[in-house]
Amino acid sequence: MSTSFAAAVLSSSILSGTSLLYATLGELVGERAGIVNLGLEGIMLIGASVGFAACAAIGNPYFAVVAAAFAGLAANLLFGYVVVGRRANQLAAGLTLLFFGFGASTLIGRPFIGAIVTGLPRLELPGFGAFDALVWLAAPTALLLWWLLFRTRWGLALRAVGEDPAVAFAAGRRPDLLRYQALAVGGLLGGIGGAHLSVALTLTWDEGMTAGRGFIAIALVIFAKWNPLWAVAGALVFGGAEALQLQLQARGTDVSPFLMTMIPYVLTLLVLVFWGWNRRSAAPAALGRSFFGVE
Repeated sequence: MSTSFAAAVLSSSILSGTSLLYATLGELVGERAGIVNLGLEGIMLIGASVGFAACAAIGNPYFAVVAAAFAGLAANLLFGYVVVGRRANQLAAGLTLLFFGFGASTLIGRPFIGAIVTGLPRLELPGFGAFDALVWLAAPTALLLWWLLFRTRWGLALRAVGEDPAVAFAAGRRPDLLRYQALAVGGLLGGIGGAHLSVALTLTWDEGMTAGRGFIAIALVIFAKWNPLWAVAGALVFGGAEALQLQLQARGTDVSPFLMTMIPYVLTLLVLVFWGWNRRSAAPAALGRSFFGVE
């Protein structure tokens, strides 16, 4: 393997893994509070479409990322009202959010099909390469979330809700409020992850452009054992799998492109199988359960 090929794969894995990392971190915070969101793919699509539409209409990629983040926030709080406020089944509500995201993103992005935008500029640090601002902020964001979850009273309360909301409520915490806060953070990060795809990576809009990344991000939460720092490594691994198959296709490798496209998804299945055998990677005890206590 040549040095140039390895460098190209590494650079592409960082770029491809960034959107996955933001989405994974958002899902991880929600799951720490006991909420599993199968609609993460829809959140990313909404973020990608709103971000691209804002960038195409206004021409400011930074404003586009902010718009995408708040669009993801709004969509996830709507999901939160259904599962936290109305105690609906989380899996069914998540799938509903998924289809809502497909429809909403198609509607928002349709006028911009074929358009190309000037996305986030690359910022170069000597010795580290040139990447956009979201790439440079990805690892610090993971570190910040780790500190919030494991070194602050808010994080302790959030994790307590994810383990047993009744006990947290008895200790004076407000499980519903903490779950809303976790979903707000998750929506912001999911929207940013989607925006990175359209405003920094592809610089164009295409329906369904996330291509299952939301589900890969959910698998990455398991891979990371619900730890934001491990999510960085997981995003690089999955981003590297996608980057490798793209680089191999670009170099005309005599392997079916359909087979190579399967690599990231096969890796996802392997993670779910092998990590499922590890009891230390157990999810928060109250994951997927509604809390019916009186606030």
